[in-house]
Amino acid sequence: MVAKTLFGFEDLLADELKSLGAGKVSVGNRMVSFYGDKGFMYKANLCCRTAIKILKPIHQGNVGNEKDLYDFIQSIAWDEYLDVDDTFAIYATVFSEAFTHSHYVSLKVKDAIVDKFRKEEGRRPDVDTDYPDLTIDIHIQHNSCTVSLDSSGKSLHQRGYRNKTNIAPINEVLAAGLLMRSGWKGNTHFLDPMCGSGTIAIEAAMIACNIPPNLNRKEFAFEKWLDWDMDLFETIEEACLNKIRKFDYTITGMDLTNATVKKAMLNVESANLSEFITIKEGNFFESKKSVEGPLQMLFNPPYGERLEVDIPEFYKQIGDTLKQNYPGTIAWFITSNMEGLKNVGLRPSRKIKVFNGKLESRLVRYEMYEGSRKAKYNKDV
Repeated sequence: MVAKTLFGFEDLLADELKSLGAGKVSVGNRMVSFYGDKGFMYKANLCCRTAIKILKPIHQGNVGNEKDLYDFIQSIAWDEYLDVDDTFAIYATVFSEAFTHSHYVSLKVKDAIVDKFRKEEGRRPDVDTDYPDLTIDIHIQHNSCTVSLDSSGKSLHQRGYRNKTNIAPINEVLAAGLLMRSGWKGNTHFLDPMCGSGTIAIEAAMIACNIPPNLNRKEFAFEKWLDWDMDLFETIEEACLNKIRKFDYTITGMDLTNATVKKAMLNVESANLSEFITIKEGNFFESKKSVEGPLQMLFNPPYGERLEVDIPEFYKQIGDTLKQNYPGTIAWFITSNMEGLKNVGLRPSRKIKVFNGKLESRLVRYEMYEGSRKAKYNKDV
């Protein structure tokens, strides 16, 4: 099988799959291949925090031209996957000299499938790109064509808990990946001081408590497959729920306006995480650390793309607030504004390249010590 992910998260996804029990895990470009049975496919969809799609390859062949593609698709026993009364959709990705238009490839695959059904049954299944019973993924690399079934359906970042959004909400898979990249495991207090819709705080709580990220999702594509096994899925879901653990620290989200805070609170309630997360109204630049012991912070400040702020001043205030008001804190944030970073006035201990959508960004880490860094060093020595 193949799990798709975002740029830079391939190793995180590989580690997730291994921990879940996948075999022969291999990292590629924005994807990870692995081996597993039907039950593992269900578990991967339910539990992988950094996966966008889980694909199940069913056939692979060489295609050098349009006729090769048509004949190859017709050679597949589609009645094993699709009933004549079902609907289907096709999505194609091509990196080939012979095939240059993905939409054209999708049309040819559709023709081959419906012609096969007409010939064998006198009727054909319909195409439905909104709510198909079966989603077919076509990937052509040079002359190699892989046909896969999309077991996820809608992207796995659509967890099912976020009913209310604000301007520039962060993708749930991106939020989870950033948390995992930061080393968050739930062993300190946590703060998102610019929480927006509450996504980072929610993903942080699910990681801390080992809650399956897609537990609130309404459906997966595999639930419409001809071999759908509800009893097997419920057994796997119950086993995952039995691994949920308690959390002994605090997770807090903060934002500037009451309207934003209310939306975040509704999303937290939708995720059934109100007992773990506190959302409050407040200005980060006027705040101070309010917990004893270590604190981890991760947030997504404005970049100046969709939210207009005075970038130099805003990022300077971030640095000043961290330095003056948050001792004993490991602070991470993501930004695509490289000029803004120069105004923070602190030297990051790590700087990791990531993408927020199409925006090349950096995930940066700042270590705010209790007292001076020199004192911290001498204590450690």
